[in-house]
Amino acid sequence: MKRSRIGIFLAVIVLVACGRKSEPKPQAQSVKPQTTDLVAILDTIWQTEQIPIRKRDSAFHAYGDQSEMYKKYQAIYKKNHLVNEQKIAEILKDGWPSLKEIGEQGNLTICNVLQHSSPETRLNYLPLMRQATKNKELSPWLLARTEDRIATDRGQLQIYGGQIKYYPETDSFDVWPIIDPENVDKRRAEIGLEPMAEYLKNRRFPLEWNLENQIKRTAEFKSKEY
Repeated sequence: MKRSRIGIFLAVIVLVACGRKSEPKPQAQSVKPQTTDLVAILDTIWQTEQIPIRKRDSAFHAYGDQSEMYKKYQAIYKKNHLVNEQKIAEILKDGWPSLKEIGEQGNLTICNVLQHSSPETRLNYLPLMRQATKNKELSPWLLARTEDRIATDRGQLQIYGGQIKYYPETDSFDVWPIIDPENVDKRRAEIGLEPMAEYLKNRRFPLEWNLENQIKRTAEFKSKEY
């Protein structure tokens, strides 16, 4: 009798043990990776790109481009820009981020870094910008500014008047000559931009819009080989 009870007891233990072995082990819960905070990254890029530019430009107007202050901020800007350009390339490697994700300021930051990059870099990203504009992820005026910059890179007339250049011969800044300057405000309005006079007035260093003068400059530009 005792032997039968012992046998039953051992059998129960074996069954319980087997049951425990067959139970699936609890799996560790997977930790969802944190999504990159693009807004924070772009904000840092904006600050490190724009602050030295503003200080450099202020030094230029106050002391000239040979001053130590100008050279100091120009060096900081160049160093920061190289880092920022790499960050923007990483952001854009999988396509243009959505407007909902980064906002208008994020788009402005990306486009500003591209504006400050080489002509080859701007051309490289131009198709992506055009597609983003077509998809309503990028404002037309940001694309227009890039189109104007590429035109000036090529020594061509710009379309929307967004590019200002320094002219050493007159020691002054002026609008790079524009295609059909009489109708530039109409073209600007079509993409949501203010008139040229207002645009130039509200710049950090204001300029005066003189249509007659710009018509003359465009004619002179077209008569020369650049």
